[in-house]
Amino acid sequence: MLEAIRSRRSVRRFTDQAVSRADVAAILEAGRWAPSGLNNQPWRFLVLRPGDGRAERLAGCTKYRHVVQRARALIVLLLEREAMYSEIKDRQAAGACMQNMLLAAHGLGLGGVWLGEIINQEFQALEALGLPAQRFELAAVLALGHPAAKGRSSRKRLSELVLEEF
Repeated sequence: MLEAIRSRRSVRRFTDQAVSRADVAAILEAGRWAPSGLNNQPWRFLVLRPGDGRAERLAGCTKYRHVVQRARALIVLLLEREAMYSEIKDRQAAGACMQNMLLAAHGLGLGGVWLGEIINQEFQALEALGLPAQRFELAAVLALGHPAAKGRSSRKRLSELVLEEF
């Protein structure tokens, strides 16, 4: 598990190869098992494939349009307002859900990237998806596909992040 956490990278370029229904289901299953406060599981998923007009409309709601357009599957991560009990805890749960899905995608040999910037255009994005803002909060979008290029990243040294010696 620790190796998977260290080796996972955000992938923004995908091949044209389709992502299988079984792989999408496995990724959703990983998200479903994320922790949530009071086990309320406030997340809801909308899966979009290439050719779905909603995906193209959604692409217009983010500066990462090219990533959305090249993805072979998109998982729109939503919070159902009625299922929420604490905005902070439920948004943290959505982050845990997204991390589970990213790790699952990595484990399946897929690439993915967490598109969070899109929440700055939440109402426009929900409208593009045909979803009511009074029922759903947009948490993020996961763009998926077979990697066309490896992702890269670096991290600060642990000593820069830990406040006290342990």
